[in-house]
Amino acid sequence: MPAGPSSAARTPFVLLVVVLLGGGLITLLLLNSALNEGSFELSELKKRTTELTDEQQALQHDVDASFEPDALARRARELGMVPGGSPAFLGPDGKVRGVPSKAAPAPVVAPPPSTPTPTPTPTPTPTPAGPAATTPAPGPTGSTPSGTPAAQPSTSPGR
Repeated sequence: MPAGPSSAARTPFVLLVVVLLGGGLITLLLLNSALNEGSFELSELKKRTTELTDEQQALQHDVDASFEPDALARRARELGMVPGGSPAFLGPDGKVRGVPSKAAPAPVVAPPPSTPTPTPTPTPTPTPAGPAATTPAPGPTGSTPSGTPAAQPSTSPGR
């Protein structure tokens, strides 16, 4: 048997199979690349969603804090508003129920002092040497006139 005609008939079939396999592999590669690109985009969008959710929660916390009763009262005082007087109501028959009164002006309240500033300690001035300088002065130091320390009461409980 001659080897030529039989191998010539198989060549187009082998080429067709090789082209189909190669085309399939290239298609899979392109499809895989597109899926990976979508995956990266999805992870970026998830990250952005998390950031925006955190920002939204922080802003909602700020809004909630501004609507608390203490914050509303403080803001009203800053705007010069005062609490209302006693209200009056109109009944369905047109009669006024209650005694209306004007709102009393709010007393001016001084703002609370900020953190106390440390007071400077006075520097000791030199005293002339003499009998008055050597005698210890009685006072809060806890010394007696004889110079011995006075007994201090214990501040710890149970002793």
